[in-house]
Amino acid sequence: MTDRRASRAADRTDAIMRSTLELARENGFAKLSIEAVAARSGVGKHTVYRRWPSRGLLFLDSVLSLNTGGLDHPDTGDVVADLREVMTRAADLLGRPPWGPLYRDLIGEAQHDPKVAAALNQRFIEPQTANTLARLRAARDQGQIAPDFDLDLAMEILSGPLYFRLLITQEPITHAYIDRVLEAVFAGMGPVA
Repeated sequence: MTDRRASRAADRTDAIMRSTLELARENGFAKLSIEAVAARSGVGKHTVYRRWPSRGLLFLDSVLSLNTGGLDHPDTGDVVADLREVMTRAADLLGRPPWGPLYRDLIGEAQHDPKVAAALNQRFIEPQTANTLARLRAARDQGQIAPDFDLDLAMEILSGPLYFRLLITQEPITHAYIDRVLEAVFAGMGPVA
């Protein structure tokens, strides 16, 4: 009996998150309501509120349920190539629906809801940052980066231009742009001869 109940709960959760994403794509996050999600997913709004105390946290879980696989850094021995690989995959992911528009809305909501901001940082931003920092540390240990270079600053310099384009100018994040960012960053990060 417990397995059947757990299966029904999982099915309801999937239906609620799927409905959330559908409605957000159709109307934007600003017009998303718990009532509309409940109606579309065929559950009562109390069922939604029992799982998520706010529409922002529901939206966060729904967006993060989308597959973002492939954003872990390889270590081929060439840090620039490895960073380029992950950055271009991220740019491709953010450059098209459903991820790009939904992620922009999620970041917008995080500016107004501290709980969404904290959860987004903990569940997505911090793991991505840790993965990049681990790759940069390995590169430093291998002599590909100057030993005294500030890796936290490097991470911020690498991600800043991408978020600038994604959120401020809404210019495309092209592979050529990523190459320019990497070239500029690594001109100052290389080992001193």
